[in-house]
Amino acid sequence: MRDHPLVQLTLARMREFYREPEAIFWVFGFPIVLAFALGIAFRNRGPGELRVAVLRGAGDSVLAAALARAPGLTAALLDSSEARLQLRTGRVALLVVPGDPVVYRYDSTRTESRLARLEADAVVQRARGRSDPARVTDQRVTEPGSRYIDFLIPGLLGMNLMGSGLWGVGFSVVQARTKKLLKRFMATPMRRSHYLLSFILSRLVFLFLEVAALVGFGWWMFHVGVRGSFAAVAAITVLGALSFAGLGMLVASRARTVEAVSGLMNLVMLPMWILSGTFFSYARFPDAMQPLVKALPLTALNDALRAVMIDGSRLGELGAPLGIVTAWGLVSFVVALQIFRWR
Repeated sequence: MRDHPLVQLTLARMREFYREPEAIFWVFGFPIVLAFALGIAFRNRGPGELRVAVLRGAGDSVLAAALARAPGLTAALLDSSEARLQLRTGRVALLVVPGDPVVYRYDSTRTESRLARLEADAVVQRARGRSDPARVTDQRVTEPGSRYIDFLIPGLLGMNLMGSGLWGVGFSVVQARTKKLLKRFMATPMRRSHYLLSFILSRLVFLFLEVAALVGFGWWMFHVGVRGSFAAVAAITVLGALSFAGLGMLVASRARTVEAVSGLMNLVMLPMWILSGTFFSYARFPDAMQPLVKALPLTALNDALRAVMIDGSRLGELGAPLGIVTAWGLVSFVVALQIFRWR
């Protein structure tokens, strides 16, 4: 039986598997890493503190002090414009307007907002010092900007830029290397930098169609708007596409097979899939991890996109995240230019 063709073919397939470290990682290591990371992010921490804002006005300081003393609540005094902004962008779960009646403004589709409303109302009733309920009025808001879909669309856009930049550039380079095309290019007077730059620049051809398709779909189906300028969104997406194209070039600069470059690209993208806040806020991770998470290029790109699309920020206010994205792109391309292998 040992010499049977089926036995030998089976043994050959097994050798191919365990001789590829990338395959072993994705079969055995990836589920463990994913379970560990998501287990930390969604660990049972109990109910966190709910952020409540009190609108400046008559009796605001007394009401804010009472709310701040309540367990599970943090309260801040805000003027009208800042309060509307923080409520719309989800930075506070509830806005309390002092007066008679007390007015609660919140998004009833958010679980934390409904909970904050109940907690704050209990504090208000106790502060009035009477057994019968105080007169209150609910004003429910569902403005775009505070919903999960508003958070998700910029994250999906950043993830799409990362995936298309890494896979589009890296796969093309390695396929050309495996087909001996790079060896032929090496005999021409073409510069190495020109060859590498051509891959990066070619990514810009379909970039705006990709962005328009995703943002347009979000606007058409869910009314996801862009509060900042479209020019700022375009500039950020171009910068992100160039940065990830440079990173893809670096990953593919030495890989000899498609299997090898696939494993390397997944290894590069895995931390960003989990940590960079595409599907949930990276604030869920421990404070000790925050510097590492914020240094990832996809985290910085997502932060910049959300700042423009949700908060309406200008490019001049996004120096830190845009600097991180630019640094990753420049360093990746320079290193790739030095270590690129034609064969």
